[in-house]
Amino acid sequence: MIAAFTTFLAICLSATACLGNSVREQYQKFEYQIPMRDGVKLYTAVYVPRRASTGNTYPFLMQRTCFGSMPYGTEQYKASLGPSPTLQADGYIFVYQDVRGRWASEGQWTNMTPVVSDRPNASATNAIDESTDTYDTIDWLLSHVPYHNGRVGLWGMSYAGFYVIASSIKAHPALKASSPQAPIADFFREDIHHNGAFTQVALLAYPLFGNRSTGPTTKPWFLPEWIQTEGQTEFTWHQQLGPLANARQYLARNAFWQQTVAHPNYDHFWQERNILPHLQHVRPAMLVVGGWFDAEDLYGPLSIYKTLATKSPESRPMLVMGPFGHRGWSEETGHTLHNDLYFGDSLATYYQRTIEVPFFHHYLKGAGDGKTELPNVCLFDTGLKTWRTFAGWPASGWPASTSRSLRWYLTASGQLSTQTTKPVRFREYTSDPAHPVPYSEASLTAEPDFSALASYMSADQRFASERPDVLTFKTDILPENLTVGGEIKVRLKVSTTGTDADWVVKLIDVYPPDESNHPYLPNPKTQLANYQQLVRADVMRGRFRHSFERPKPFTPNQVTEVTFQLQDVLHTFKKGHRVMIQVQSSWFPLIDRNPQTFVENIYKARNTDFKLARHRLYSDSFVEVSTLP
Repeated sequence: MIAAFTTFLAICLSATACLGNSVREQYQKFEYQIPMRDGVKLYTAVYVPRRASTGNTYPFLMQRTCFGSMPYGTEQYKASLGPSPTLQADGYIFVYQDVRGRWASEGQWTNMTPVVSDRPNASATNAIDESTDTYDTIDWLLSHVPYHNGRVGLWGMSYAGFYVIASSIKAHPALKASSPQAPIADFFREDIHHNGAFTQVALLAYPLFGNRSTGPTTKPWFLPEWIQTEGQTEFTWHQQLGPLANARQYLARNAFWQQTVAHPNYDHFWQERNILPHLQHVRPAMLVVGGWFDAEDLYGPLSIYKTLATKSPESRPMLVMGPFGHRGWSEETGHTLHNDLYFGDSLATYYQRTIEVPFFHHYLKGAGDGKTELPNVCLFDTGLKTWRTFAGWPASGWPASTSRSLRWYLTASGQLSTQTTKPVRFREYTSDPAHPVPYSEASLTAEPDFSALASYMSADQRFASERPDVLTFKTDILPENLTVGGEIKVRLKVSTTGTDADWVVKLIDVYPPDESNHPYLPNPKTQLANYQQLVRADVMRGRFRHSFERPKPFTPNQVTEVTFQLQDVLHTFKKGHRVMIQVQSSWFPLIDRNPQTFVENIYKARNTDFKLARHRLYSDSFVEVSTLP
């Protein structure tokens, strides 16, 4: 959601209009203000194939967005249409709509619009949400745009992915296929938070999401509120900011920041922005897409697919997860890289041509009965660097599964052991909020432009391994390949001299000393020998260890259990590699600093609340994974 828009905005503001010459040759553009049931009109651009006729009809393929449907004007054309060049060439009536309250549309915008149309007392006058706006739009398009075949599809990435899944609840009968890609599901677990801990790097994007326009516009109204950070690195800028309370100097008039500060816990405000409880009896066919290295929206595609698979099997949900960062599957780069790692060639094109195009073709142009050759689940193994298919995900939850659970205990010697050790011992470290652990080495040198955020999910962790405030555990050299698939369970036994703490757990693939470099390394000085590839990591804010709704302080020096999950992986640790786990208590500025003194609202913590603390991690702590053949 965050980094994607900054790139998109820069492209669209770099010239007065996008050229779109090839699109102009193939399509004719129309613009409409489509009325909703409450009278609000939404700007909608429609691109109709020039070869469309009564005897040559096309389905609609629509994207709804809060990022703008530019360029505006019937003589200004997009450079490309739809999610891929193949779909553009295949021919659809492409529709782009600004959601209410954004850009050229009327109305008032609401961040992550709560779903209300499925409530028992919902009516046409009191239940306006993304589902009803999409329903009304489809109804209007079917009546006013000629040369269609009566079928509609939705697609969208990042925030637009949320609009896809939200629009598929109580959907219009003509909506046959939807593809939420990197969709947001719950702001308390992704984008804005990780398990309740604030994603501080998102702070710089708040002007985009918290400053409302005064009316329909084709200009970026939020730019005067954009936070200036010239001449500083990401890490330095956020460190000099100090406590989050100091952000008011930039965001005093920002409605979304005010809401974030006012709701530090998982209360009604955040709960009603969780889309998952509403995904029951979803009718359109679903293709859910994500990237294993998506630093913004990894929770969304995984949780949405799992929810659809259990609560809405009639939607015939499919899941695709590739070796991509945010939106990486939407643009072919030739050599598919993430950070320093090379995964193969033309992987985005493979996904587009073998999965995305056949999916939409079947449901919008073909039989539409769900009888396809497409796999239910297609995932990329980020260790073996190959695609695998499954009947469902997680694999352990499906019949004939051969997955096995494996626990690694975090021993006092620093060894990862599959057996508990007696007596229980501990390792300890000092966590100092004044000197937090960087979440990425790149954050120390990169500008605050989200580039470090985009790359950290597979980044080398050698910079952290030798720090005294990071505990490192590792296995012996693996005698054979070890494939890990699914969610990762963490159970820590800890104590602290403070009254609050964060717990960050990282699963790492340690390369052997004879690992050779591949020819496409972005930085030729990088050495993959002994590389420590981040496979998965996340944070648990200790105050929420019992409940996200009701935080609770730690009792100093009392042993306490902290349990949480890391997001799914499909990764093979290859023969000759090692498995490493790191534990630490800061991850800055990806995550805001925990004062380590329990305060009612961390967003209002003062400088004096931030205190050094001594943490202990006991040897009956473990990380549990599922292994696959």
